[in-house]
Amino acid sequence: MSLVVPSSLLNLTSSLEYLSLQDCNLRGNFPNQVFHLPSLQLLDLSANHDLRGNLPESNQSSTLEYLYLTYTNFSGELSHLVRNLKLLKELYLESCQFYGSIPRSLANLTDITHLDFSSNHLRGQIPDVFGKMHKLTDFSFFDNTFDGEIPTSMFNLTHLTYLKLSSNKLLGRVPSRLFSLPSLSWLELQNNCLTGPIDHVDMPNLFLQGVYLSNNEISGSIPSFFFDLVNLTEVSLSSNNLTGTITPDMLSKLVDLEDLDVSNNSLLSLSNNGTALNYSFLPNLRSLKFSSCNIRKFPSFLRKAKSLRVLDISKNKISGQIHKWEIEGMSLGTLNLSYNFLTGIDLFGFGYLEVVDLRSNLLQGSLPILSTTWVNLLFISGNNLTGEIPSSYCNFTSLLLLVLANNRLGGKIPECLGKLSNLNILDLRMNKFHGRIPNLFVNISSLSTLSLNGNQLEGILPRSLVNCSYLEILDVGNNNLNDTFPHWLGVLPSLKVLILRSNRFHGAINNSMPAFYFPQLRIIDIAQNDFMGLLPSNYFKILKSMRDVAPTDKVNLEYIDKFEVCGRGDCMFLIDSYKNYVKVVMKGSERELVRILKIFTTIDFSSNQFHGPIPDELGELNSLLLLNLSHNSLNGQILSSLGKLAELESLDLSSNKLEGKIPEQLTKLTFLSVLNLSHNELVGHIPEGKQFNTFSNDSYIGNSGLCGFPLTKKCEEPRPPPSQFDEEDDSAAVFEWKFALAGYGCGLVLGLSLGYIACTIGKPWWVVKKVEKYQQKLVGRFNRSHRQRKTQKPNQRS
Repeated sequence: MSLVVPSSLLNLTSSLEYLSLQDCNLRGNFPNQVFHLPSLQLLDLSANHDLRGNLPESNQSSTLEYLYLTYTNFSGELSHLVRNLKLLKELYLESCQFYGSIPRSLANLTDITHLDFSSNHLRGQIPDVFGKMHKLTDFSFFDNTFDGEIPTSMFNLTHLTYLKLSSNKLLGRVPSRLFSLPSLSWLELQNNCLTGPIDHVDMPNLFLQGVYLSNNEISGSIPSFFFDLVNLTEVSLSSNNLTGTITPDMLSKLVDLEDLDVSNNSLLSLSNNGTALNYSFLPNLRSLKFSSCNIRKFPSFLRKAKSLRVLDISKNKISGQIHKWEIEGMSLGTLNLSYNFLTGIDLFGFGYLEVVDLRSNLLQGSLPILSTTWVNLLFISGNNLTGEIPSSYCNFTSLLLLVLANNRLGGKIPECLGKLSNLNILDLRMNKFHGRIPNLFVNISSLSTLSLNGNQLEGILPRSLVNCSYLEILDVGNNNLNDTFPHWLGVLPSLKVLILRSNRFHGAINNSMPAFYFPQLRIIDIAQNDFMGLLPSNYFKILKSMRDVAPTDKVNLEYIDKFEVCGRGDCMFLIDSYKNYVKVVMKGSERELVRILKIFTTIDFSSNQFHGPIPDELGELNSLLLLNLSHNSLNGQILSSLGKLAELESLDLSSNKLEGKIPEQLTKLTFLSVLNLSHNELVGHIPEGKQFNTFSNDSYIGNSGLCGFPLTKKCEEPRPPPSQFDEEDDSAAVFEWKFALAGYGCGLVLGLSLGYIACTIGKPWWVVKKVEKYQQKLVGRFNRSHRQRKTQKPNQRS
């Protein structure tokens, strides 16, 4: 069914008891009359995303007991809910468009067992009306904007199994009585504003399986009764203000525990001291996350947790060497020790590692050798490692991401890396690799990021890069590459960032590229090379991604480095695991973009040998944020069309040969925060208003012809206008003065000419007499006209 036809639904038999239209692609407005079919007990309209409707508002009662509207477009307030649907046992309104507050009449649903209002636009306090809902087992109000404290009447819901109030704005302390509800197995209060500490409970419910309190403001130590909840399988207490120390003895009681996350509690520690370390220690533990806490020593007792697959103890204070015996026997799949103070670790004993993150430590010596070939992600950047890339790394045929940046690695880049056909990111920047970039890219067609910035590489860009149809970021800046502009990269449909800065690229840029070239390019930096010739006007014309960025793209901010990885078993969404770094020049110095927004656009052609005028086509790139053409030999005037670059934040045209005035249109650039027009040949008054009132002298120095704020050089004041008392005869006076000045000018030229003749051949008296007679006539005519105006003016005023 593709469209709701009200008449067809109204013809349903009056004896109909069950109507299920789940996921039928229903569209349009649902007729309210169906709610009042006299025998209808169950109505399931869920998963019809384009189906609109409202709950019935008439006084006619409904026989409905089961109503499922999940994932529809039903909307409106809930004020009529109970008045018409008093017999409900199960009500599911998840992911609809309902708004407003919860009516107190909800208390009349005394037979309700399942109540789900999650993911709507409901607000206000949750009313304290649950005292008579003795049959309620499932309660889900998550992902709304409820505030206030958790209602106390919930403490009497003895059959409640699932309580989900996460992602609201709930206040107050976490009620310890919730841990005593006899049937509760799942408690979700994460992403609220709840505080602590949590009070002790003498008789907690030992059937609790999942507790989620992350992203609150809970303080104090973890209550001791938590470690008596022997059926717990999942616990998340991350991003709070918890303190104290967790010991192996505390954890040993949680024999069913599978996932424990206490990350982002900066005063919470983990101790190695304990007596309960036996073979069956935490037999079901699969994931332990203790990131951003206060751990100072590697928890070697975890080698007894034989089922542990994920260990994240990053961003702690662990120092020194991790010895082989401390990790012997572990069968980890993911190991994250990044952002500590480790100097060494032996990874050879891990036979199943898929994700290794050792970023930002103090590791020394050679790159660690791994015995596994299953590794998917390998982060070892930001250490003090030396030597070459081991040939064994070429055997990691499942490798998706290899990040070895910011070390002191050297030698040549191994050609055998070309065997890594699944590689998505290769980041070797800021090392000491030398030689040519090997022709790796015949088989690595899935590569999305190649960063080789800050090495000693030479030669040309390998033409096999043209096979990387998914390539988004190519950064080879700060090397010794010697090549021409790689226009052939224009065929790559996904290329967004091209960095060639500080090499020896040379020659002119081809100005006749096809219109389909570089369709996604947003950042291009070719500064500090030896490019020459005119700026490529047709090249700027094809940069479609720097024009007319849609408003939705500016609101829904995404990053270029967002990607998904699936290893053996579960998929891992690694949105934050890797961040592309790109350096751009702003305010005259390099700045590092830790993450690259898709709407960030920049052109940097500075420090080359370009000459000629600035092309008009640049003025059409109305989504451009940064433009740097400094330190070239550009001439002509600054285009007024640059005033159309409405998003521009930084403009640097310094150290060129630009002349003329600064266009007034540049004052329209309301986001402009950096302007450098220094060391040109500009003249005239500096425009005033808006952003131009914020720029300093440094923006204009080296232009001797400029004047006005903020320079100390003042512009000459314009001559005063004619006197007001002659305003009625301004036009006549100006007209006569034009002739007088014209005559004066002609007389001056003629006089100089005659003077020259007189000095060379003697006085020609006949010419002198003619000139004197003409001058007397001209002066007499002007004097008579002026006396007539002065005698007429008093008469007119009287």
